[in-house]
Amino acid sequence: MEFKTEVDEALRISDVAFETNDAIMITDADANIIRVNQAFLDTTGYSSEEVIGKNPRMMNSGMHDKAFYSEMWQQLLHNGYWSGEIFDKRKNGEIYPKWAKITAVKNELQKITHYVAVFNDLSERKRSEEEIRNLAFYDSLTKLPNRHLFLDRFSAALASASRLNKFGAILLIDLDRFKILNDTLGHDYGDLLLIEVAIRLKACVREIDTVARLSADEFVMLIGDVSDNPDDTSLKVGLIAEKIRESLARPYYFNGHQLLSSSSIGVCLYNGNEKSIEELVQHAEMAMYQAKSAGRNSIRFFDPVMQHKVTSHAAMENDLSHAIAQQQLHLFYQMQVDINHRPLGAEALLRWFHPERGLVLPSLFIPIAEESTLILEIGHWVLDTACRQLSIWAQSEQTRDLTLAVNVSAKQFAVPDFVDQVADVLKTHKVNPARLKLELTESVMLEDMSSTVEKMHALKALGVGLAMDDFGIGYSSLSYLKQLPLDQLKIDQGFVQGITKDGSDAMLVQTIIDLATNFRLNVIAEGVETQAQLTFLKHHECMAFQGFLFGKALPVNEFERLLHRIANDLTGSFRIFKPFLM
Repeated sequence: MEFKTEVDEALRISDVAFETNDAIMITDADANIIRVNQAFLDTTGYSSEEVIGKNPRMMNSGMHDKAFYSEMWQQLLHNGYWSGEIFDKRKNGEIYPKWAKITAVKNELQKITHYVAVFNDLSERKRSEEEIRNLAFYDSLTKLPNRHLFLDRFSAALASASRLNKFGAILLIDLDRFKILNDTLGHDYGDLLLIEVAIRLKACVREIDTVARLSADEFVMLIGDVSDNPDDTSLKVGLIAEKIRESLARPYYFNGHQLLSSSSIGVCLYNGNEKSIEELVQHAEMAMYQAKSAGRNSIRFFDPVMQHKVTSHAAMENDLSHAIAQQQLHLFYQMQVDINHRPLGAEALLRWFHPERGLVLPSLFIPIAEESTLILEIGHWVLDTACRQLSIWAQSEQTRDLTLAVNVSAKQFAVPDFVDQVADVLKTHKVNPARLKLELTESVMLEDMSSTVEKMHALKALGVGLAMDDFGIGYSSLSYLKQLPLDQLKIDQGFVQGITKDGSDAMLVQTIIDLATNFRLNVIAEGVETQAQLTFLKHHECMAFQGFLFGKALPVNEFERLLHRIANDLTGSFRIFKPFLM
């Protein structure tokens, strides 16, 4: 009787100890749950009936790999215990962190009979730590990084820029006349404006870039690893700054009120090893004050040279956006001839005649158009104008068999309805599709090869000819060349002009011609300027030619006069040789 009393007392003490604030779970040797306490039920959300007899992996969060659990069991089997932080899942699906200690219980024969797991829910502690961290590193109003975290990240960005030899930039953004708005409408509206500004700023940059709030109405943006070229970096950052300026200048709507604001933005580039953080921030601040002095709602670079380049770039883009409406764009035509110098057609080349800039060549304005959506509008204008000219030529026996080559940018080609656009233009001008040749660069392959091939087959189905422009300077590959329904390869003029001076260029040109022949493609060389170049190309059986040796790019009336002279020189009467692409 006395023994029973001692056992009962031990069990009672055990039960009291079991009902502690720590969650406790006991399993048998096969890891099946045989007992849990109330703290376990409160923490996990399960009832006793739902877990007894089950394996604890029913609460697995999925956040740990097999190696994690393998290491846990290795320690349990060899040392008899394991402890550490682990993520589990409650009954409602919520994943939570906990600190657990698991002990293996052995009998007198040292055989494991049970496992006892004791754990504490760390959710509240983690939340508190996160709140403390946020108070230390984040702005409480906008939730953006504060000055402390910005300086931390800037230090890391400078180290990265130095290591990778890349340029980055900081943009200091000050809200114009914010104090007047705050004093007029009150701090509540000021706070709403700051929160919206933070949202708009984050939408203007990549996830990896940092947007921070430095003071009441002053923000800073860190854009890292932009380019290894300072000019390229300044242009790209200039576009971002303009995007920010436009975004912050749009109206704000709060509680039925419309608020108008703007920003002054100072930009300073860095490459990691030339200035301290303090100097770079100071330079951006100086540029920002220059923007304010210029009348606000503007952008200034600390470097005057880069500021001039960015300003010129922006001005040219603005002028270019009006070029079509003001009829400043024109097509010139450069002759393409066969091996007997008989005209096959021409390449349509774009020229911009600006009332103040004069003649602006494509090498200057096409890259600007490519960086924006202007290339789509310009590309469609070129296609429409070229087809209108083909329609005119079709009315004359002397020009009806000419083929006209039109360059298509990768962005233009990537438009989902590009094939429909081509079909519509051909239909509008009643053009024989076989007279139109679209010249594509290898960059069209880089996005989506299968979509590119499908789109090219659709163009072929219309009856349009397809040429690969500047072949050999990009990502030339036999595998994609085999898949593409091309008619012609065009040898880049850089190689053509080097064939009499550089053995490697001569070998490359010869290889391209042989490659085209093997694939049963026509091949044309552009940039032919000398008789020696022509002799080499003819010797290696190049099929068509284009370049100053046969005529420069001309307005349509001069081009037609040149055609007439060639026809008279060749035969005394006008004859056009039908091109290979037919």
